[in-house]
Amino acid sequence: MKRKLAAAIGVAGMMVSIAACGSDNGGGSDKGADAKELTVWLTVDAQNNWPELVKAADAAVVKNHPGLKIKHEYYGWPDKNTKLDAVLATDKVPDVVEMGNSEMLGYMVKGAFAPVDPAKFDNSSAWLDGLKTSVTYEGKTYGVPYYAGGRVATWRKDVMAAAGVKSVPKTYQELTADLDKVQKKQGDKFSAWYQPTRDWYAGMSFVYDAGGSIAKEEGGQWKANLSSPESLKGLNEFKNVIDQYMHGDKTKDESDRYIVYGQGKSAMMFAAAWEGATAADPKNDKTGKLKDNLENFVMPGPSGKNMPVFLGGSDLAVPVKSKAQALAAEWINAFTGPSGQKGLMAKGNLPNNKTDLATLKNDPATVVPATAAESNWFVPMAPGWGQVEKAQVLQTMLQNIGTGKKSVEAAAKEADAAIDKVINTK
Repeated sequence: MKRKLAAAIGVAGMMVSIAACGSDNGGGSDKGADAKELTVWLTVDAQNNWPELVKAADAAVVKNHPGLKIKHEYYGWPDKNTKLDAVLATDKVPDVVEMGNSEMLGYMVKGAFAPVDPAKFDNSSAWLDGLKTSVTYEGKTYGVPYYAGGRVATWRKDVMAAAGVKSVPKTYQELTADLDKVQKKQGDKFSAWYQPTRDWYAGMSFVYDAGGSIAKEEGGQWKANLSSPESLKGLNEFKNVIDQYMHGDKTKDESDRYIVYGQGKSAMMFAAAWEGATAADPKNDKTGKLKDNLENFVMPGPSGKNMPVFLGGSDLAVPVKSKAQALAAEWINAFTGPSGQKGLMAKGNLPNNKTDLATLKNDPATVVPATAAESNWFVPMAPGWGQVEKAQVLQTMLQNIGTGKKSVEAAAKEADAAIDKVINTK
């Protein structure tokens, strides 16, 4: 993660591998159809939250290929790419690898993944735009959307009621007034809003709500835009949230937010829709009070509109050096098909396609995340975006802002300089 992908896999070598992989259909070809083993890399989200969906996909594929051995390896988001970069330089690559949708571009640019035929995957004609964009490069498809991760506000009804708050807010002004009441009631050891400082998905939502952006494309070139007046306005409001309502460790990211929230020292979080339910799981709920006590609502933005949320999520890709590309594609389709999407939605995720998303708006239990997802933003589709993510430029900027190490203006200017160095680099 700390070094450039080019150094890990070698551009020239990877281009040769692409040429040698055969048909441009990639995962739609017969390469590896008779393989005896399949290695699947997923993140710990699948291991911890929907292992039964993994088993179901395994069973479906093994039924068609008796004797096939499927090996799973699970990785945390912070170290996944470091391990992937290293293994892509070898001939012992996984056959399926989960990628954050904003991570895909850098790997597609370098030729790390085999192209696939979208027609061979269920619901591909209705894939969500943000996910479809994330797996497309120069007119070819290099991955399959797995699920989408919208974001919603979640708070504890009991804590809010104790502070005299009776209903969810419709405006940002109502929200901050409610949080002020909670903060006063609970004291400064309590976080009215647990907002990890390094959570760039939330931080950039404030930027886009204010009319700013991470970067803009001008004349075929990308240029960082965090120092613009609009972006600074959003970053200043994010800092206000951290200063007023976040009384936990201001150097943390969002990876264990649901665990921290389950400890009962905060009232609200702005998080992926599944995090509330996971925090309320008995193994994470240290208060014993979260079950049936959490309420989701669409996050209002300071602009007066719904807060634009990062339409994140995951994609599944087949490394170009995989010797089991056909089986890998078959496993991906079994995992991301109709039954898999149904299971993922039941866990609080958004589906990978518009057809299923529409059904969520008709259900009172899921209308909030489905509605929130309608106002969204995505990362710059610039060739060097992968390097920006690997360097954790945005996380560093937000931590410097949240901890007060640097002013908002200085931190943004430094981030812009770091982004401009790599964002146009293939």
